[in-house]
Amino acid sequence: MNLHLTILLTYSAVLMGIGLWIGRRVRNVNDFFVAGRRLGPSLLFSTMLAANIGAGSTVAAAGLGYADGLSAWWWVGSAGLGSLVLAFWIGPRMRRLAAKHQFRTLGDYLEYRFGKGVRATTSVLMWFCTLALLAAQLIGIGWVLNVVIGIDRWVGSVIGGIVVIVYFSAGGLLTAAWINLIQLVVLLTGFLFALPLAINTAGGLDQVYNATRSIDNYWNAWEGGQSGWFYLVAPGLGFIVSPGLVQKIYGARDDRTVRLGVALNGLVLLLFAAIPTLFGMIARSMHPSLSDSALALPTVLIDSVPPAVGALGLAALFSAEVSSSDAILFMLATSLSQDLYRRFVNPNASDQQVLSVARSAAIAGGILGTGIAIVAVSLESVLLVFYSFLTVSLFVPVLVGLFTRYPGATEAYSAIISGVVLFIWAQLVTGGNRVLGMTPSIIGLIGAAVGCGVVTWVRRRQQTTTTAAGRNR
Repeated sequence: MNLHLTILLTYSAVLMGIGLWIGRRVRNVNDFFVAGRRLGPSLLFSTMLAANIGAGSTVAAAGLGYADGLSAWWWVGSAGLGSLVLAFWIGPRMRRLAAKHQFRTLGDYLEYRFGKGVRATTSVLMWFCTLALLAAQLIGIGWVLNVVIGIDRWVGSVIGGIVVIVYFSAGGLLTAAWINLIQLVVLLTGFLFALPLAINTAGGLDQVYNATRSIDNYWNAWEGGQSGWFYLVAPGLGFIVSPGLVQKIYGARDDRTVRLGVALNGLVLLLFAAIPTLFGMIARSMHPSLSDSALALPTVLIDSVPPAVGALGLAALFSAEVSSSDAILFMLATSLSQDLYRRFVNPNASDQQVLSVARSAAIAGGILGTGIAIVAVSLESVLLVFYSFLTVSLFVPVLVGLFTRYPGATEAYSAIISGVVLFIWAQLVTGGNRVLGMTPSIIGLIGAAVGCGVVTWVRRRQQTTTTAAGRNR
């Protein structure tokens, strides 16, 4: 058994053991869903950051760096910018509403603001879309194990799915918050040790530049290949309204915790964004003919740094993907049990019944996500579709509901339908390419805003006309 595999197996066993031990402290749905609303700044920071640095922020980001160059920074950097908006503008307000009305999920807020129909619509849409996001994390784990021990990628995805299901289903957010703290230390330590050694092995940044400078726009920080500033819409805005991230904010004990924990998470993401991008560019300079760009990061960690450092880096990579997977199981479990089961199937369900359904949903979601991971092909495309659906369906309703009083269910439905339909249309017509500089997600977001705005204007006009007619009688 090689060093890399030994460390990964040991690390996986430790995660599952800690998860089962902490899970013994979970007594009710408040512990499972929102950690008893007692997370402080450090735990909120660690669980937010660990959730945000997953397969998309490591394997996929390095793959984009490998293919597109410096502009791949925007993939993770946009999440950092979105997190700062969440920290100071949206998060504290959402937390106060959650504490006042005992919200446990984003669906609770959507029903409070727009009615149960909007809650049901978004919950079903997000549940199925979120399965794709979970699959993306498990694909990343599969690629790591493929490089480390040569097993098929799908087998590695199955192994990753088992690890995540065992430790998360035991304790929900309370388990995830503490395990994320451990994962975060491993992740940042591993990457910070491995990056300078990989640069040195490549012959320095000058050599990386010389090996890749002939590639069009490879060193253009604004836009290159399929990457660039337009990631501010998707995935950027998706991080502001992500059900899993919003629900973590519900677990904060006060507004100060939200501002400190989420803002620090955003600042770290802005800095971290350069790391996987550089790993990908290093891989392009040293291994220009990889069969799949998703292999860039694990290949560098295996071939370009000393074995002990590479093993630590791979443990960090594995950690990142497992931590994001538990955040996704968190969304799946709480959405199905709270937003669908308790609200529509069994309104009189006890807390213990809801907790049991949440754990069952986590297991079922993990199994389904693993199945998608087995048959999926492209990690980046799966992630982009998820973040795009998240943005075009939720961003406008959440924001207009949070900061205005007038728009109701009709306006929310118009935003959701307009955004999703236009996004799908643009995706099919363009094949995912940009039109007039706009990606399908930008087109969908504009459609959502226009749809909401037009219906709001029409209904206000109707009310004004009706009021005027009443006065004239």
